[in-house]
Amino acid sequence: MSATRLPGTPRLLRALNDRAALELLLERGPLTRARIGELTGLSKVTASQLVERLEERGLVARVGEQAGGRGPNAQLYAVRPGSAYVVGVDVGAERVVAACADITGTVAGRVEQSTKDTDDPVGVVHNAVVQAASSAGAELSAVRRVVLGTPGLVDPQTGDITFAFNLPRWHSGLLAALREDLDTPVVFENDVNLAAVAEAQSGAARGTADFVLVWVDAGVGLAIMLGGRLHHGSSGAAGEIGYLPVPGVPIPRDVSRRAKPAFQQLAGADAVRAVAAEHGFATPDAAEQGVAATRAAEAVQAAIAAGAAGGPVLDELARRLALGVASTCVVLDPPLVVLAGAVGRAGGAALAGRVQQEVAAITLVRPRVVSTGLTEEPILRGALRTALDAVRDEVFGSTVG
Repeated sequence: MSATRLPGTPRLLRALNDRAALELLLERGPLTRARIGELTGLSKVTASQLVERLEERGLVARVGEQAGGRGPNAQLYAVRPGSAYVVGVDVGAERVVAACADITGTVAGRVEQSTKDTDDPVGVVHNAVVQAASSAGAELSAVRRVVLGTPGLVDPQTGDITFAFNLPRWHSGLLAALREDLDTPVVFENDVNLAAVAEAQSGAARGTADFVLVWVDAGVGLAIMLGGRLHHGSSGAAGEIGYLPVPGVPIPRDVSRRAKPAFQQLAGADAVRAVAAEHGFATPDAAEQGVAATRAAEAVQAAIAAGAAGGPVLDELARRLALGVASTCVVLDPPLVVLAGAVGRAGGAALAGRVQQEVAAITLVRPRVVSTGLTEEPILRGALRTALDAVRDEVFGSTVG
């Protein structure tokens, strides 16, 4: 039997202690050997041996001294940022944004590229990843994982994209092509799922193990977090709330065609703008999806700024959104619902409160509904977090020796 499977063996205990020390250094910054010993409950001798192991493996480095004590100044140690890098990528219909972070989570490079005039998704991602790593001062060989957030379905078995309504050039087989091209692990994840990861890390869902995130933007989507883990479903379609067959709009019977699905027709950006226009809050036309979401958010903000005059806009949007939220909550019964995306963020507490009241009025469940706690690039932040969690497990978990 492997030594790592025997509780209490010196090899396993060293690994656990090393990992605990590394997590402390990430969380609290530079620490002395003595302080590491205090925080982990280890003796001074054991803590010193631990730091020496990690220093030999290139995972920690001396970064200064702590003055003030009797005798020589104590050395301060920190996780060595360059021990590994990750790249997160947010893939949209009009642009790709990539960011490179070192293993401490510090973002050191970021690039943005248009995807409008290209039929080569591999080339687009390749350029974005290479440029992000280069701007961070990292060799591509030091990038241990690339996580791409993309709209649509990701097959839980193969990890490949199986359906992306907004990205017709992205197809099955793309994952293998990207892995071969970049010669590093590449992972696809649904963009709304990544937004939920970011929300759980540092947003409105922080500290909440069970919640759903409703993405109201150019389209509508849903992420499900159960027990602190994303729920993908058997085919990766869990959360494709845009396809809910809701009343009041036509229900397409062939989803492979370009017809908008039912709930998308009712609550997507075009519908939001139409509702606002009916009540005197019109915005300029916008053909591009990203611009359409921005225009819809501006209309919602204008309605909120108008006070009572904008109330009917928020009331109607809440009634529509509540159909999707209620359908989800009567099945999952989560304690928390987060409204995110450009429209969800713009609606803020005014829209969230109305959705909460409407859901309680039409169902037996009463989840708390709140607006997102994040203001910038949640998909990209979720991609980086997902990549960092995996790479830290690989790098820090390899300290058994």
